[in-house]
Amino acid sequence: MLPKEYGTITELSGPLLVVEKTRDVRYDELVEIQLGSGERRRGRVLEITSDRALVQVFEGTDNIDIKNTKLLFLGKVLTLPVSRGMLGRVFNGRGEPIDDGASILGDEKRDINGMPMNPFSRDFPSEFIQTGISTIDGMNPMVRGQKLPIFSGSGLPHNRMAAQIARQATVISGHEDFAVVFAAMGITFEEASFFMEDFRKTGAIQRTVMFVNLADDPAIERITTPRIALTAAEYLAFDLNMHVVVILTDLTNYCEALREISAARKEVPGRRGYPGYLYTDLATMYERAGRLKGKSGSITQIPILTMPEDDITHPIPDLTGYITEGQIILSRTLHRKGIYPPVDVMPSLSRLKDKGIGKGKTREDHADLMNQLFAAYARGKEAKELAVILGEGALTDEDKAFAKFADLFEDKYVRQGEYQNRTFTETLELGWDLLTIIPVKELKRIRDAYLEKYLQPRLEKAEKAEVTAGND
Repeated sequence: MLPKEYGTITELSGPLLVVEKTRDVRYDELVEIQLGSGERRRGRVLEITSDRALVQVFEGTDNIDIKNTKLLFLGKVLTLPVSRGMLGRVFNGRGEPIDDGASILGDEKRDINGMPMNPFSRDFPSEFIQTGISTIDGMNPMVRGQKLPIFSGSGLPHNRMAAQIARQATVISGHEDFAVVFAAMGITFEEASFFMEDFRKTGAIQRTVMFVNLADDPAIERITTPRIALTAAEYLAFDLNMHVVVILTDLTNYCEALREISAARKEVPGRRGYPGYLYTDLATMYERAGRLKGKSGSITQIPILTMPEDDITHPIPDLTGYITEGQIILSRTLHRKGIYPPVDVMPSLSRLKDKGIGKGKTREDHADLMNQLFAAYARGKEAKELAVILGEGALTDEDKAFAKFADLFEDKYVRQGEYQNRTFTETLELGWDLLTIIPVKELKRIRDAYLEKYLQPRLEKAEKAEVTAGND
């Protein structure tokens, strides 16, 4: 299709412009904007009504003179050249290299909007992914093909945690073709430098494809960044049969850009000014994760979003929770205690955790141990609250044991180094060590066979150590 040129711009509004008297223009078609000064900008068709087209300009509409500007409709949609050569490279939010490397000579070009997965063709997520972080691997395990978001707040270390997951994530089956697609939206130059330097320093960049949209880049670019990243992930997963983890941060910046575009289009706002189609828009991205029957590759998504004012009922986390299979919630209280990563295991949830653990996947005792740790931590927090109200003298010996467990659980199990990569075996062993604090009769969520196999040797060892110390 030959490009069509028009000089009939009638209106400018934010990043949008209106073109009249158009013919045969398609939705999502790419547009080249030629300014009178000779500058060229890019855009795409956002809406079509009879002979009018609404175009969103990636670089914004500043300094555009309506009378001296022409639009060239290119007859194609935004595509991304894809190949294995993307691994180890850094791109901007439009898919252009920003690491001083050569442009990608793709095996083919893919439409960034992708294709929805046929539900009948989906395979059920069932293979454990080890992140090296105990509060995820031990308490809320993630499985291959799952969507497990991280709900954070302003000032919490979600970026450090995202970088740690990108460095450490692996499939314990030993599959060597593992990749990370990392997309950052609306971040500062300092944050972008942190990610790039960290990945290069640790060597994680070799298996990572990075897409970076900075805070001073056009807001409209934030709309395309996650879709470009997911297009790269789909190629790596379903064409090259790789296990791909996609980390998207920060989805809140993406939704703010979507609200800005919606306001410029004069659309009727929904909750808190966000467009009424926010749920659908987020679903078009989240549902690009999963496994396909007959394909050995997969896409696992970890979207990261900061909850405005730490409000989990805010539309962004609220709608995200409906679409995804759980959430990992970061706690400001734990962060104030100096605990990293400040994961609050009680409200956190992985809805598919039971599908990826157990004999042959992690270890036979994983589920029982996880349930007992949850129960013990919850009771310990209750005992600590009771002590604040009534004083420690009101606590029974069992309550004091549980309160001590809660403190040690946060200090030994939740707390770990930013570069500490715990195997799932180390995580499980640490959980058993902590349970020695609690009387055996209170461990009601673990089968006797597992208590005898994993707990009894620890108790006997501790008893011998006490005897030895007493003799000395």
